[in-house]
Amino acid sequence: MTTLITIIIFVISYCLLMLEKWNRAVVALTGGVLLLICNVFEWEEAFGFIDWSTIALLFSMMVLVSITKKTGIFTYVAIKLAQIVKGRPVPLLLVSGIFTAIGSAFLDNVTTVLLFVPVLLSLVKQLKLPAFPYLVTTIFASNIGGAATLIGDPPNIMIGQAVDHFSFLSFLNHMGPVVTIVFIVVMFLMILIFKNKLHYNKELADEFLNQDANQHLVKDKLLYRSLSVLFLTIFGFMLHPFIHMDITTIAVSGALLLLFLTDKCIEVEQVFQEVEWVTLFFFIGLFMLVGGLQTVGLIDELARAMVWVSDGDLPFTSMLMLWSSGILSGIVDNIPFVAAMIPVVQELQGYGMMNVDPIWWSLALGACLGGNGTLIGASANVVVAGLAASYKEPIPFVKFALYGVPIMLLSLLICTVYIFLRYLVPFLS
Repeated sequence: MTTLITIIIFVISYCLLMLEKWNRAVVALTGGVLLLICNVFEWEEAFGFIDWSTIALLFSMMVLVSITKKTGIFTYVAIKLAQIVKGRPVPLLLVSGIFTAIGSAFLDNVTTVLLFVPVLLSLVKQLKLPAFPYLVTTIFASNIGGAATLIGDPPNIMIGQAVDHFSFLSFLNHMGPVVTIVFIVVMFLMILIFKNKLHYNKELADEFLNQDANQHLVKDKLLYRSLSVLFLTIFGFMLHPFIHMDITTIAVSGALLLLFLTDKCIEVEQVFQEVEWVTLFFFIGLFMLVGGLQTVGLIDELARAMVWVSDGDLPFTSMLMLWSSGILSGIVDNIPFVAAMIPVVQELQGYGMMNVDPIWWSLALGACLGGNGTLIGASANVVVAGLAASYKEPIPFVKFALYGVPIMLLSLLICTVYIFLRYLVPFLS
């Protein structure tokens, strides 16, 4: 009976998250509390299921970016990039994609789109360009760029916290090459598809070029301190394997250092108000929901089923994980999916599969790149759609899927070849 109740609560919560009619944090937390009310687990167990390292890492990055944003550096860079390409539509599409991908890799994709999309919408409005091509490209670039590093996309953060020997450099080494290939292919296709819809207006471009980007930049101690600490934190992530310090500790240390250095400039209460608390509480509720599945043994059964279907064959299991995570992440948000799959991969080791690293990389690639399939496939997609709607530039669900699904399938095909050649060929001989 307990198992049935847990499944019902999990499925209903999932469906409500997909419908997006209620706040996702409220839905996830309500599901978690219902599991407590139904005695699936106690509060002590619930707190044990919550990955506090992931929560602390996300919180710290939000604090760092929240303070840095006040210097106007992100708006300044965006305008400068647009001026470098002289307001030309196609180069602007390419530059915005590159900027989003790099930002998503090193700041995390949700934070990047929150910072960049309002500026981008302002740019295209001034140049009287259609917003849809730029918004779609931004979503694709954010998910692809976010896949490259440990901190770039929430699924990667969760996987990085779950596997002790995965570091920031591990993700760059294993995910970076294929992500770069996918990004180049996708940007080429975006330019090919949209170039005839992007018309250059020289008068508007000249007017835009006369803007002074410096007026958006606050050149004081806050700028130098925030940038220094932000770069120092990212450098710390890269040194993680050598200094033997957990990346969460590095991120928290960076956030606290910047709060101390800027205490006289910015009130801490103001910084905390700008933290994306909805995202953090969504994660907390999500961990509780998945914890319910673990408590009743469903995660273990799913692992057994996977081993049974693949017969313990690593290449088949890796491909199964890549495509199932990719397609399912296109249908549902990739965060709850990865939260449910992490304990499954961990259980696979208990069934004789000792080297599961290729399966971890398959899960990361499938979840991150599969998120491009639909508007609800990843948190960054939902954020961009919400921002676009608030600027009266709504992104139609079906129209996005017409672009997103082919891009998702193409990305998974590229990843299939990459995983096969890099990890699986030795197991086939």
